[in-house]
Amino acid sequence: MLVHDIIVETSRVKSIRLKADGWAGHLPGQHVDIRLTAENGYRAERSYSIASPPGDELLVLTVERVEDGEVSPYLLDTLRAGDRLELRGPVGGYFVWTGLENNPLCLIAGGSGVTPLMSMLRHRDTATNRGPALLMYSSRRLQDVIYRDELDAMAGRDPALRIVHALTREAPPDWTGHRGRIDKSLIAANCFAPAQRPAIYVCGPTSFVESIAAWLVEIGFEPLNIKTERFGPSGG
Repeated sequence: MLVHDIIVETSRVKSIRLKADGWAGHLPGQHVDIRLTAENGYRAERSYSIASPPGDELLVLTVERVEDGEVSPYLLDTLRAGDRLELRGPVGGYFVWTGLENNPLCLIAGGSGVTPLMSMLRHRDTATNRGPALLMYSSRRLQDVIYRDELDAMAGRDPALRIVHALTREAPPDWTGHRGRIDKSLIAANCFAPAQRPAIYVCGPTSFVESIAAWLVEIGFEPLNIKTERFGPSGG
């Protein structure tokens, strides 16, 4: 696929926008595998979630730098508009949201785990009838919030969408939001009631996802309504 342009999201994150000519389409929550091949024939392959909604003319992949990684440094430092990437996908059929469901949507993200959830929110944003939705998003600092301006704009024009930020390391002096990690009490205070049977999607580092999923069950949410996707050190 041809690289259309590259957008700087944060100091560690960029979004790569690709011309989707011939793309068969995807569902919100799916990912692709990117394969890089060196001149000596060595190959490295990594999975990246799709951030764009279905039907967009550009396919968007959001990449966070992994120190000493094999793939992310190339994508962030060397790749340029006009270059080509070898992609396989879309991949994944479990962690998807089609927007056809009538129940509320609850999204919980840690760091760059917001990427597939952003595809869901962007898809929802184009729908005629939008049900209630919540994004709980954990970041180290306010400047580390990926898609910050777009998320603010979404929430500003859609009263049915709530966004709850949790800053774990540093917060501005005038910060009135949550300080610290997303925990059981924050979820209980902000999420929909279990009786509403929300569709819940959790994505982030493995330990984050496991903790969130356990708390959701303890609060009373149906395990079958909780879908998780996790990532950890992979060489980048």
